[in-house]
Amino acid sequence: MLSKSQISFIKSLHQKKYRKENGLFLVEGIKSIKEFIQSPYRIHTIFYLSEHSGLLPKLPANINLFEVNNVELGKISTLQTPQGFLAVVHLPESKPADLQNLRNQFTIVLDGVQDPGNMGTIIRTADWFGFKNIICSEDCVEVFNPKTVQATMGSLARVNVHYNDLNALLENNQIPVFGALLEGESIYHTDWKKEGLIILGNEGKGISADVMNKITKPVTIPRFGEAESLNVAVSAAIFCSEIARTQN
Repeated sequence: MLSKSQISFIKSLHQKKYRKENGLFLVEGIKSIKEFIQSPYRIHTIFYLSEHSGLLPKLPANINLFEVNNVELGKISTLQTPQGFLAVVHLPESKPADLQNLRNQFTIVLDGVQDPGNMGTIIRTADWFGFKNIICSEDCVEVFNPKTVQATMGSLARVNVHYNDLNALLENNQIPVFGALLEGESIYHTDWKKEGLIILGNEGKGISADVMNKITKPVTIPRFGEAESLNVAVSAAIFCSEIARTQN
């Protein structure tokens, strides 16, 4: 049985302040938890409902297991309908991106993306198309936000997400910088060569002025209908798909 202090502590991890303070975040659902078990992430504790215990894989000895009931799981879960499992996971060491390590590959760069669902979908999409790294501006939504973690469906365990001052990062950069803009060369005619940083901007404001000045190749997704704009996660998917197609 969970004590009040345990419930209070786990619930505190719903908030960014306490995730950072304690170096822990939450993952829910057995599928996502399995992805983290098989990754370099360190899992602290898994809480589970007894009727779902058969779904648990063989676990390393350093992972704590704690059986809870439906009421207790409902109190600690971030979901309206809990999925039977909740894991407390150690935050990884925060490392800003080093562009020298990103040569000869393509990397998604997000400038001011605020929506947790969009962030999670972009991470999941990047994983699908084989992109290993995502760079976020410092004002992007936190990647360990429960809604973001949930939207990645476990892909966060495989994609490295870095937070950087984009203006400083791009100052002496030698990698081509492609910007997703309304005006630019068609994405279907773009010569990607073998490496690049793909900049996608904020849901409402687009790419910030400072970062815009660092773009060396404006690229657009041609519009054939009447919609004013595309969702940033949809745009990311189209860019990932087209780059993967040309590289493979």
